[in-house]
Amino acid sequence: MAMRQAVTEADPRSDRLHVVVANAELPYPPNAGNRIRTWNLLERLARRHRITFVARRGDPEETRQAVEHLENHGIRAVVVDHQVPAKSGWTFYARLAANLFSPYPYSVSSHGATELRSAIQSIAARERVHIWQAEWTSYIRAFRGLGSCCKIVMAQNVESLIWQRYYESETAPLRRWYIKQQWRKFERFERRAFAAASRVVAVSEPDAALIRDRYGCRAVDVVDNGIDRVYFEAVRPDPDPRTSLFLGSLDWRPNLDAVGLLLDRIFPAVRAAEPQARLCLVGRKPPQALVRRVAETPGVELHADVPDVRPFLATSGMMVVPLRIGGGSRLKILEAMAVGLPVISTRVGAEGLELVPGDDYIAADEPEDMVSAVVAQIRNPGPARAMAERSRTYVLERYDWDSLAQRLERVWFACLEQGAPSGVMS
Repeated sequence: MAMRQAVTEADPRSDRLHVVVANAELPYPPNAGNRIRTWNLLERLARRHRITFVARRGDPEETRQAVEHLENHGIRAVVVDHQVPAKSGWTFYARLAANLFSPYPYSVSSHGATELRSAIQSIAARERVHIWQAEWTSYIRAFRGLGSCCKIVMAQNVESLIWQRYYESETAPLRRWYIKQQWRKFERFERRAFAAASRVVAVSEPDAALIRDRYGCRAVDVVDNGIDRVYFEAVRPDPDPRTSLFLGSLDWRPNLDAVGLLLDRIFPAVRAAEPQARLCLVGRKPPQALVRRVAETPGVELHADVPDVRPFLATSGMMVVPLRIGGGSRLKILEAMAVGLPVISTRVGAEGLELVPGDDYIAADEPEDMVSAVVAQIRNPGPARAMAERSRTYVLERYDWDSLAQRLERVWFACLEQGAPSGVMS
């Protein structure tokens, strides 16, 4: 039975909104791309609006610190006692097998929880809410039963595109078959999810165009990823041309694919040409297999769960982004450019950013091209440094979080003016 929701209309006497945001985890510490984006946008908007953030409980100490930090910045945190199942052990593979009989992709069905929906419904019953925002497409399911209200999906990636790229890059027949099933399920799920939203927010114009073209969704806005200008302007570079930096969450499959390519094909060839070359991997939650491999690989360092990435950006000679799989847009590239660090990237890696290959970054789509580009920067870093310094001003001005938060605020008000969607999320 649908729950009555008669308190979502905007109060015409005030521009202060109450926005409820739902996601898998609290956006603090901001040590992953999705957390960085969510925190920087909502922290700014919480200065003018009332924001409630509903999420699952994670590590107890991290959750305690996150709740305290959010509430110190005016964001109320509501934490439910439910965790997403771990992606390890025989039970994980049993769940993957069982998912063959589910209409939902595995990563969607594993995030379903009655506890989170109950928390949402409790808020809806007691409080005036103007906007309900799912911070990941899957979480629009938490808003079922709310009746006619304004719902926003923050599409930080077009998941079907990522799974399509998984499929295209996979060579093992059985894994390729399974991935294709997930890709098709995500296409069907995203079609329903976007139709059930009042508005969809993409992180780049290419993603917005894909959502419009593939799913026929017209109410699509773009709020890019960004950087904290003051935070990165303070960096004073002291680069070592021999050091290549890879920065990104090391529990995300596209990043692990890129790291594997670095360790298998790119860095060994670089080190053969330049024996003093170093590779620095920085990111959260590296799997133990990667930790062991790095320990056995000369010239490679791994820095996990660091509180501040700026020292690594300041002392590296270049950032390498050999991504073959991905969507959205890469915060790591914006952060590198914000401190004047040259970037060598595939076009997939730089996708979604308004950057020009050759003017803003060095494009290298094949491993051999990336090897040549890295070796060239080690031997003659001057030209790439000059290019990066020119791009720095553009990135600091174009991708500042302050202006991007204002853009999201305009989406909120546009959503209220538009009204409720016609689709229903099952």
